[in-house]
Amino acid sequence: MEINIGISNRHVHLKQEDVDILFGKDYVLTKKRDLSQLGQYACEEMVTLKTEKNEIARVRVLGPVRKYSQVEISKTDAFTLGLNPPVRESGDLSDSEAITLVGPKGEVHLEEGCIIASRHIHANPEDVKRLGLEGVSEVDVLLPGEKGGILHHVSIKVDPTYVLELHLDTDDGNAHLITKETKGIIIKEKTHE
Repeated sequence: MEINIGISNRHVHLKQEDVDILFGKDYVLTKKRDLSQLGQYACEEMVTLKTEKNEIARVRVLGPVRKYSQVEISKTDAFTLGLNPPVRESGDLSDSEAITLVGPKGEVHLEEGCIIASRHIHANPEDVKRLGLEGVSEVDVLLPGEKGGILHHVSIKVDPTYVLELHLDTDDGNAHLITKETKGIIIKEKTHE
C-alpha cells in the first residue's frame, strides 16, 4: 500500500485570543497557500519561538484558528531551544513543554503547548476501508531509497475531510532523504488491544 508523504516544518497553531495578542485585536490571519489537508493553510504571519536558552525566528502560523494554541517542532529544534518536548498527537498538550511566542504586537507564554508531532497518516473513512485498515490504530511504514528504513508507531488519524498522506517532521524527512517523489509503503498493521 503506497502512500504520499508530506514533510511538516516547525509551525504554530493559534487560538484567536493569542492571535489578538500577537498581531492585534480582532486580527484575521492571512492565507498564503493551501496545504494538502482540506481547509488547512499556511499563513503569511510568522512568530518567533523563544526560550531562556535561544530563539527561532520566522516560524509559520497555520490556519485556521483553533480552540488551543500549539507549537510543533522537531527534535533538532528542541536542542536549539533547550527543550525536551514529548512526542504527541496534535492537541495532546498535557505536561508538554512551555514556550514563548513573540509577534509584532506582543508575546504569549504557553505553560504547555510545545510538542514533537507523532508520525501519522491522515485518512478518510473510504481510504481506511479501501486499504483494509478498519480498527487499526498504528502501522509501520517502509521508506525506500538510499537511506530508507522502517518507521514504527505511525498513527492513523481518520476524518471525512482528510486527504490520504503520511506526515513526518523534518528530522524524519532528512534522515531518510525523502523527496516529493518518495512514497511510503504500509507494511505492518497494529490493531487496538
